[in-house]
Amino acid sequence: MTHTQSTKTATPTAIYSLTIAPACVLRGQNALSQAGNAIARFGKRPLIVGGSNSLAAAQPYLQPILEGRASQGASPLQSAQTAYGKDCSETSLETLRAAVQTHKADFIIGVGGGKALDAAKLLAHQCQMAIVTIPTSAATCAAWTALSNIYSEQGAFQYDVTLARCPDLLILDYGLIQTAPQRTLVAGIGDAIAKWYEASVSSGHSEQTLIISAVQQARILRDILFQKAAAALKEPGSETWQEVTDATVLLAGVIGGIGGAGCRTVAAHAVHNGLTHLLASHGTLHGEKVAYGILVQLRLEEILQNNQLAATARQQLLKFYAEIGLPQTLDNLGLGDVSLTQLQRAAEIACHPNSDIHRLPFKVVPEQLMAAMVSTTAPVGELKIKN
Repeated sequence: MTHTQSTKTATPTAIYSLTIAPACVLRGQNALSQAGNAIARFGKRPLIVGGSNSLAAAQPYLQPILEGRASQGASPLQSAQTAYGKDCSETSLETLRAAVQTHKADFIIGVGGGKALDAAKLLAHQCQMAIVTIPTSAATCAAWTALSNIYSEQGAFQYDVTLARCPDLLILDYGLIQTAPQRTLVAGIGDAIAKWYEASVSSGHSEQTLIISAVQQARILRDILFQKAAAALKEPGSETWQEVTDATVLLAGVIGGIGGAGCRTVAAHAVHNGLTHLLASHGTLHGEKVAYGILVQLRLEEILQNNQLAATARQQLLKFYAEIGLPQTLDNLGLGDVSLTQLQRAAEIACHPNSDIHRLPFKVVPEQLMAAMVSTTAPVGELKIKN
């Protein structure tokens, strides 16, 4: 058979849409101070969206470049600021769209953590405007991704929205990131390391080139964090700290971009989503709940499949978590006193028919999930459950 003949009989390939990366990434110790011209390319009247604390933290970094263009012979940007509220919710987005109209904004600058950046990205998507993301902590990869999570007014996860593209510009200023509490970087490590434990389950058997690449990048990300996280936390601002920040904000985003819809989250994020429906969980960060969710996922593999590899991985993670301060139990998450009814509610939401938990290679029901949730630190071999 000739090459020409073989291509004629090949199965048609479905269109595969990927939003891999921001159009431009500026990173460095003083990245923001040098970003004036890059930001000004998008318009003259930016609306700056962020959390109240994040906007205050970023003000000394951002204001000089917005106003200081006059000294370079350029017009200063006519910016306005607005806080997104408590959560990236439908109500807060309605308020933000009104602020766009009031200010006559021509592009959006998102400043803050995951929820602030999600709100800013989705606002730009809805208003069909350019978006610049400026993370103020290393707690998530939200500054990179073409995805926004929507929460209720009470902070419960509802659904996610796939955006048309990744941000037009991402500015990672190490000096600004360093102003955030160290806890945010620890949470970012928890969120990022989940990429391997989830992607290897959901997509580890894929034969697609880009998904294989994403899964292997997730393994590399895990190894970088195992090797460098503890040292980074002891030396904030150091080169190692910068490498770990790159890992949580940038490399974690790369994995989602390359893997796309075919490289998905599994039980760790499903557990997070369920826990957000408990008010008592709102004092903990996204990555802290996800990190706990990884242990739950491994425990499910261990007790429902007798998976010894999962048991070994859980013990390895427990040591790592103890070293850097990630939660290992419900009690560590401030949920030690939740009622059985509340725990069951979280488990039922995590096991909803559309939940990512069903990407596990076996069926999980709420009672089994609850058993895993309360035994994340159990010695290997305890609490076997039959399917």
